[in-house]
Amino acid sequence: MKRTILFFAALILLASASGASASGARAALQDKAAGKPAPSVAAGPDGAATDADGKSLSPATTDPSYIIGPEDVLDINVWKEPDMTRIVPVRPDGKISLPLINDVQAAGSTPQQLAGAVKEKLRKFLTDPQVTVIVTQINSQRIYVMGEVLRAGAFPLIPGMTVLQALANAGGFSTFADVKKIHVLRMVKGKRAELPFNYREVLKGGNEEQNIKLEPGDTVVVP
Repeated sequence: MKRTILFFAALILLASASGASASGARAALQDKAAGKPAPSVAAGPDGAATDADGKSLSPATTDPSYIIGPEDVLDINVWKEPDMTRIVPVRPDGKISLPLINDVQAAGSTPQQLAGAVKEKLRKFLTDPQVTVIVTQINSQRIYVMGEVLRAGAFPLIPGMTVLQALANAGGFSTFADVKKIHVLRMVKGKRAELPFNYREVLKGGNEEQNIKLEPGDTVVVP
């Protein structure tokens, strides 16, 4: 008799535990479906802060006059419309694709101009849509650093970037660098021009006009 009572008591405990576990699993699934978990902030692959969906929390540029180009990455945010809000790349043809309105020309516009264009197209489907556009990655405009630097290669051209800033991105100089004979190669009216840059003099405050703002396609050469 005592063994029978213990057996049934054990069955009741197992059933109770299983029910609690199933209930917890159902609750977890319901929370996930409802989107209840609080958003988290983490570091993305490039070190920038991102939210739980991997979205960048900081723009690549805050220059309102920046002209969007092919391969740039944009955060298109439509207020209170999560299905319309997304991060999209600019295709090589200069366009982006969005729900409802399909293709939109992005290249050649500033972020504000593109936001206005998207807003205008959405008026057919939404009442007074509020649209913001943020450039999260600049890939369309690049400069190059070559020669006796620690990290030669192509770098995104941030608006206002100078020769000094480009050299900093390249990690500084190698042991054999001739920092007095650095120059910038630039195409001017179809011809290649060499613009001198004396690193030591610029650092001392001389020849500051040599620390020019770089343009897309410029190459900084460190002999």
